[in-house]
Amino acid sequence: MTTLSDPPQGGFRLSMLINDTRYRSYTFQFIALIALIVAFGYLGSNLIANLKAAGLNISYRFLGEPAGYDINQRLIEYTSQSSHMRAAVVGMLNTLLVAVVACFLATIIGVIVGVLRLSNNWIVNKLMGVYVEIFRNVPVLIWILIIMAVFVAVLPQPREFRGDDATASMFLDLFAFTGRGFYFPRPTFTAGWAAGSTGYLVIIGLLIASFFGARALAKSATVTQERTGERPTTWYFTLAIWLVPVLVACVVMGLTWELPALKGFNFKGGIYARNSYIALTFALSIYTAAFIAENVRAGILAISTGQTEAAASLGLRPGRIMNLVILPQALRVIIPPLISQYLNITKNSSLAIAVGYMDVTGTLGGITLNQTGRAIETVLLLMAFYLIISLSISAIMNVYNNSVKLKER
Repeated sequence: MTTLSDPPQGGFRLSMLINDTRYRSYTFQFIALIALIVAFGYLGSNLIANLKAAGLNISYRFLGEPAGYDINQRLIEYTSQSSHMRAAVVGMLNTLLVAVVACFLATIIGVIVGVLRLSNNWIVNKLMGVYVEIFRNVPVLIWILIIMAVFVAVLPQPREFRGDDATASMFLDLFAFTGRGFYFPRPTFTAGWAAGSTGYLVIIGLLIASFFGARALAKSATVTQERTGERPTTWYFTLAIWLVPVLVACVVMGLTWELPALKGFNFKGGIYARNSYIALTFALSIYTAAFIAENVRAGILAISTGQTEAAASLGLRPGRIMNLVILPQALRVIIPPLISQYLNITKNSSLAIAVGYMDVTGTLGGITLNQTGRAIETVLLLMAFYLIISLSISAIMNVYNNSVKLKER
């Protein structure tokens, strides 16, 4: 005896690809895949035929030729005789530098503003509302130009730091903020094996290891809390995990500081951040922070007020309620739109050429394209770069989103 839920008896038949619900979805997906391959194949062959008819061919040999132009801000060694490939890499690193720092600053500013928008203090609440409405309703390019103009007009020039009657001075004799850019002390290592970038890589590796160590310690404390009902004090162990390895490494590698100093017509030494980089990063941060603030506010409002009342009835202070009860639950609402804001920062960094900052759009998609005339090749590389970065950000943030989402039994 058979029931309606039993699979049909007999061997496989071609008609089952359409009539049998077990195979029908796979059949349609396979047909859609074939149609997509055919469509892309047709478009590709059409592109090749048109390029051949126009006497053009796709070639990336130009990447090995000398670039012949300078880049004003760079994280790796580069000269005008370096290849177009190295110029593109310099531009990519400049883009990543802006994107990473701007995402970090925008998150901090956005969370603070979003929380303060819900403050019971009328003045603070309205001030944060004015900030959000002003910054998110004016195009980011205008903010980039405004901030750049303010830096150039307000900050002193290097010549104003010179002489006994100087009208400007370095902050704490360590930092110089000028209209040309900002100068900071540069950490260097005297140990021979740590010279160059090796020492920095060691520090970065230790910080990554400290992150996982602190995370393992927090999980261990959570397990103890679930077993005994009391969470052990671990803040000093966490502090030691972060600080001790780095301090020991700095002593072993012979950490010293290279300070900026006025020599000739400009400052020399230290870390130099051009005003174009500062203006671009700051503008992207405060612009995107206005959107993140609204995401944070929406996430907090999505949590039932009963959660706040229950936490307050246990004697928790408002700050602890926000950190321990509200924000952890609100993250499930905040993270998805936050991913889009990080992607917007990365893509909006392509406006850097407006203030003379050489990102990948200015190098590969600007000067290299104009010099070589390889528009198709350079645009395809630009598309691939932004696509890879965007997909990487989405993948990382989705992993974090899965870790904070509500897990049902």
